[in-house]
Amino acid sequence: MHQMAKGANIDLSGLTTATGPFTVALSWIDPSGEGEADVSVLLVDANGKVGSDADFVFYNQLATADESVRLLGKTPTATGSEDRILVDLAALRPEVQRVVIAASRYAGATFGVLDDLRLAVSDSSGEVLLTFDIEDADTETAFIFGELYRRGDAWKFRAVGQGYTSGLAGLAADFGINVDDTDEEEEATRAPSQPTAVPVPEQTSSPAPVTTSPPVGSTPSKNGDRPKRVRTSKKKTTLPKAVKVNLAEHPSWQHARLFPVTGLRNDQEREVRATATLLAVMAQVPEFGRRLTARFNAPAGTIQTFAEASFKHGDGKVRPDGVLRVARAGRIWTALIETKTGGNPLKADQVEAYLGVAARHGYETVITLSNDLALDNEHPLKVDKRLLRKVALRHLSWAEVAHEAEMLCLHDGVANPVHAWLLSELLHYLRQDNAGCQGFRDMGAAWVPVRNAVTAGTLRLGDRRAMQVAESWEKLIRQLCLRLSGETGLAIAPVLRKRRDGDASVRRLQTVTSLVESGRMSAEIRIPNAGGPVLLEADLRTGQIETRSKSPRQPAPVP
Repeated sequence: MHQMAKGANIDLSGLTTATGPFTVALSWIDPSGEGEADVSVLLVDANGKVGSDADFVFYNQLATADESVRLLGKTPTATGSEDRILVDLAALRPEVQRVVIAASRYAGATFGVLDDLRLAVSDSSGEVLLTFDIEDADTETAFIFGELYRRGDAWKFRAVGQGYTSGLAGLAADFGINVDDTDEEEEATRAPSQPTAVPVPEQTSSPAPVTTSPPVGSTPSKNGDRPKRVRTSKKKTTLPKAVKVNLAEHPSWQHARLFPVTGLRNDQEREVRATATLLAVMAQVPEFGRRLTARFNAPAGTIQTFAEASFKHGDGKVRPDGVLRVARAGRIWTALIETKTGGNPLKADQVEAYLGVAARHGYETVITLSNDLALDNEHPLKVDKRLLRKVALRHLSWAEVAHEAEMLCLHDGVANPVHAWLLSELLHYLRQDNAGCQGFRDMGAAWVPVRNAVTAGTLRLGDRRAMQVAESWEKLIRQLCLRLSGETGLAIAPVLRKRRDGDASVRRLQTVTSLVESGRMSAEIRIPNAGGPVLLEADLRTGQIETRSKSPRQPAPVP
């Protein structure tokens, strides 16, 4: 991994042999827990300008039309959260010379109050190729972190670290984009010759509406001097909030479901049905399938899924639970899937067999899916690292699957009403206890002994079971953030305030120390637009969980 200095550049082709899209991650620590920043990407031509609205990717336009660039959203990390961006350089139009990676803050917030500003670039296998730390942020309200740019047939990365005190407007002006901050009443009184603002839906920290300047020589519309524009705000279908009239004659009647949980008698049947249900919806609902495959650096393209495929392995055969294939421009990205439901753990020998099969058949990735949550971007299972030289091993929790489905169902929407219904049926299935797909729900075997030791006052710092409980506590908090984000549509994430919190072992030792000294575990979560971070404390001595806002305006505990 290369640590970049400001102004330095490097050839990406010399850093990895993996093919496929890159992932750019922007991260920071917000000490106050009260603010956030929004990422954006600009596709720039040889003149240093964007060609049109479609070349500006931001919170209201999550991807380019050709899916060469897509915002993947915020992902909880050890230090809070990071914004990830998928960039498929091979899919970019020839006229795009630079891919500018930026972020901006609003309402007077500056980047100088954020800690550990960092950009990281990973290849399609998930390996981090380079990082760039910005250490001189001050009063800037917008920042260009870095850029990917063409040099002949190759692509290079430059660590930019350039800030703007004029916010998104100043940054956008440099690339031929106008930002209109007039409200709706002022918009109604505009002169016809002014460009029309792209409407922006209500967001956590929304900037002004965005418009691009009309191209030179453009023809005015027939209705007046205002040029015809492409609106980036797309109409999407979400589930209706109004409850439909119930025509059942008796309260015990249950509505028929597309994916029923009845008749599931054992763990194997649960795994088979859960896998088939998920893969079928991924293939039929493009927005949902794309969100999940983008997590694994798959290219945007046609998704096909298969269940119970058979592969030769040694003297016998192995049957992964699923196969995922994505086709784009004559290239096929492939992955094997191993699924577990309920409390069933992943098995190292089984996953290692799939890694061997994937390597022999040229598959890029093995994806494991279970109720366990991966922390600190590490797979929850330890396998022989030699098997990871050619094949990436990635993990997904059922809680994360449900989160993506809920975000699309209730907040972000999909283009097709039938697809919205399919997602709602999938979400209903995942929420059923008998499906075995609820995500993290158990503090583990160490929980009762540690709780009893806390009550008796015999817990010691060297107790390994206490470290296991501390890790489970982090998973519980992360799942809580996922569930709250899905229900509210907000980017809710854990808040970690100190630089040393990035070290998982040190962070968990702090939790164990708190358990020994006070019998308590604590965590803070950031809720956008709240007065401050929310503190959660679990008291093992009394068996109670307390929540309260850390805002000085609301010091009282929340019952």
